[in-house]
Amino acid sequence: MLMTMIEALNHALTLELERDKRVVVFGQDIGANGGVFRVTEHLQRKFGEQRVFDTPLSESAIIGSAIGMSVYGLRPVAEIQFAGFLFVCMNQLVTQAARMRFRSAGAFTCPMVVRAPYGGGVRTPELHSDSLEGIFMQTPGLKIVIPSNPYDAKGLLASAVADPDPVLFLENIKLYRSFRQETPEAYYSLPLGKAHTVQEGSDVSIFAYGAMVPVAVEAAQQLQRESGTSVEIIDLRTVWPLDEETIVASVEKTGRAIVVHEAARAGGVGAEVTAIINERCLYSLLKPVGRVTGYDTPFPVPGLEDYYLPNAAKVLTALRRAMEPV
Repeated sequence: MLMTMIEALNHALTLELERDKRVVVFGQDIGANGGVFRVTEHLQRKFGEQRVFDTPLSESAIIGSAIGMSVYGLRPVAEIQFAGFLFVCMNQLVTQAARMRFRSAGAFTCPMVVRAPYGGGVRTPELHSDSLEGIFMQTPGLKIVIPSNPYDAKGLLASAVADPDPVLFLENIKLYRSFRQETPEAYYSLPLGKAHTVQEGSDVSIFAYGAMVPVAVEAAQQLQRESGTSVEIIDLRTVWPLDEETIVASVEKTGRAIVVHEAARAGGVGAEVTAIINERCLYSLLKPVGRVTGYDTPFPVPGLEDYYLPNAAKVLTALRRAMEPV
């Protein structure tokens, strides 16, 4: 059936709660209110307050509780209301959850999911639009998943819940209700750490994720119309660990690449993808890897976010530069 990303995530959580009695869902206002974006709507009514419940306004307590639950056999899915609030629970997530397997020499794992909406384009207040995936990429033991569409969101969330280690599952706010996609009602999963080829191409590769995938598609279509350039688009889906084999195979085929993300430029996914390309397929490159990203500033006030965010025009400029004669 056709689903928005909100509906796909709700379906995924419903199926997980039905399939596994160890799954519990909690966070601020996620019970009777169904969450600020209604991802958890009706779940408390279906499964009761013991398995779907509200928490105090304390992100550190939410993640700390999830760690304890997961170590002792539950499968918690904790919601942090906006990704910018993850700063408040950095200690619990980075030094406790992500290190549990390491510090216990494998005696314990921490099978928990932390869901958080992120991203610009919807005019939110400060700390509500931040893209923080680059900060968490340097946290061994933590996987980071960012879907770009309803089908992927449902399948990736199923795999995140099943994973034996903590998964940070970031959901772009602008994508929540921006379009519908054919998505099975039945249970299915998609593997973590595996990118998806959105469209095949032979001249230049774009690597993107989240809300930047439709931006990349729009720019690629414009370039195709104006010059006939064949653009390959890779949706990374899991930004840590990255799917190095798909990245390398694409660049070895096209010889040109750009990376697009709305997070800040320095130390981000684009930098890591570029490093992988330079280390593994430098001799295939015809031009330096381009990056189209947010700026190295705090996310701006709503009136300026259109200047901050990558758009099709910026991506198109980078593609034209990549296609200039060697």
